[in-house]
Amino acid sequence: MTASERRVVIIGGGLAGLAAAVALAERQIPAVVLESRPRLGGRASSFLDSTTQSYVDNCQHVTMGCCTNFAHFIRTIGLEHGFRRERTLHFIGPSGHPDRFEATNWPCPFHLAAAFRRLSYLTWRDKWAIARGLRELAKPKQALREDMPFSEWLRESRQPAGAVNGFWQVVLVSALSESLERISVPAARKVFVDGFLRHRDGWVVDIPTVPLEELYGSRLIGWLSARGVEVRLQAGVEHLESVGGRIESLLLRDGSRMQGDEFVLAVPWQRVADMMPEILRSHPAVTDLAKLESAPISSLHLWLDRPITDLPHAVLVGRLSQWLFNRTAIAAGSADAASKSNEYYYQIVISASRELATLSAEEVERHVLAELADIWPQARAANVLHRRLVTEHRAVFSVQPGAERYRPEQQSPVENLQWAGDWTRTGWPATMEGAVRSGYLAAENVLRRLGRAEKLVRPDLPTSFWSRWLLRIS
Repeated sequence: MTASERRVVIIGGGLAGLAAAVALAERQIPAVVLESRPRLGGRASSFLDSTTQSYVDNCQHVTMGCCTNFAHFIRTIGLEHGFRRERTLHFIGPSGHPDRFEATNWPCPFHLAAAFRRLSYLTWRDKWAIARGLRELAKPKQALREDMPFSEWLRESRQPAGAVNGFWQVVLVSALSESLERISVPAARKVFVDGFLRHRDGWVVDIPTVPLEELYGSRLIGWLSARGVEVRLQAGVEHLESVGGRIESLLLRDGSRMQGDEFVLAVPWQRVADMMPEILRSHPAVTDLAKLESAPISSLHLWLDRPITDLPHAVLVGRLSQWLFNRTAIAAGSADAASKSNEYYYQIVISASRELATLSAEEVERHVLAELADIWPQARAANVLHRRLVTEHRAVFSVQPGAERYRPEQQSPVENLQWAGDWTRTGWPATMEGAVRSGYLAAENVLRRLGRAEKLVRPDLPTSFWSRWLLRIS
């Protein structure tokens, strides 16, 4: 049987499964994608809000310049037009004063020095400590401190409270959705090295201008279908079936069976054990997954009767609200739409949102609106036309110290079964980049088994000369 005659079955239509499908489709490998829900995208998806009759993302997803594989994935399927690149971020400290954070023409790692100087809520002592901490964190030895919480590293590095609360916590809680006590040193190092210290474009942010449904909906299905990939929605899989140490078929929830030659299981790690053949559920690689923990992210969606800011987004420092996204300003053509409907749509993101569990949606709304009015007084006069609080309780896996040892490789204990998901070992934390990398790595394994060894994972951004020479970043 030739490679083009062997059937690959991909279980899960999130970014990991889709990345594997796209990589195989480009190489004329027939595949079928089975997704249990009525839409693709996994956690990067939208839902139809019945009040506004518009698609709303479950949470604001952003990507960064250092996410080379996600960028490649988007370019491959022709969706780059659906993103807006932001080379200026707006940090708002406790006083409510907005500070522009943008790069100069200086080479990396000096390109953001002026941006840090402009952060008015940090003292010069804080800024000096941050610079010293970044230099120390860049050292390769820090990548080996897997069992140390980053909060302990900060104490060891003598970081003052102002620097911790105004910089380290602001960046890491947003990037990793965990508290500093529950973040490992290597995970924190990954964020700062790749985002700030390796390449001058690593930190820039790309924001979707359209709902994720538009990115990963009918257009993507059409792209895959045109290349021989079948997509089946509402096709939940009960479990995989093995014969002689290989996966031969799977049982769907409707009672039907599907056979295949190669399989990619791209589902959340919590579901893997139940979907594996019973004989393999006690395998250490499977049981170790139960040791991974999850972290929540909450989003408060607000539709107001008037604008409260012209900023497209803002990083809110020292508040419950962490990011504000002005979806009316970000979305293509939204200004005209808002002027006709008199609705202005904002999304406020709260990462690591465990503390919200004891609050009602009304209490969260009151707290957030009070914070917004403290920054933008016009928010006091705004009427809330509609609100929606969405919490993804299992938004990401928790990058706790020691968690890395429980993340498996994409090759499962079964030769013709690959695992894909940001929870697999990708070298990245739980991000869209990590999900796409896992899909590419799983597809690499499939291709190798079909006798077509090929490297699919895209390289990182090149390290600047000065970062290599001064910081020893390879």
